[in-house]
Amino acid sequence: MSDFVKKYGVDVTRVDTGHYRATNPAGASLEFGTGEGLLSPVELLLAAVAGCSAVDVDVVTSRRAEPELFDVHVNGTRVSEDGAARLSDVDVEFSLRFPDTDAGRQAQSMVERLVRISHEKDCTVSRTVEHPTTVSFRTTDA
Repeated sequence: MSDFVKKYGVDVTRVDTGHYRATNPAGASLEFGTGEGLLSPVELLLAAVAGCSAVDVDVVTSRRAEPELFDVHVNGTRVSEDGAARLSDVDVEFSLRFPDTDAGRQAQSMVERLVRISHEKDCTVSRTVEHPTTVSFRTTDA
């Protein structure tokens, strides 16, 4: 049983062949697809995994000091099992650097622990990817 429930949703609209726009209820949008200059849906998933933990780490560390470098690299391997594709071996690497000040050193000292907590507990995206999740599809008449 869930301790806390929050619903999320986005609408995806076709912009052009292979080009789509995802829009959330607040009106923020992101374009993606298969064309040049667009992130693919798989790359969006990787960005979501990295971004979820990046937010977790940034919110806490930036209360102490503004980072001089805050980069997160993520990759995964597309595999096919019985003809069905999925990602495997998703790897997330944080590269952070803070100023050489008391506050900066305090922020830097928190990074490893915050990344671990995000992975084990707080990042909804990576935890969803790692655990079986029911996904249902349906069609409606327009």
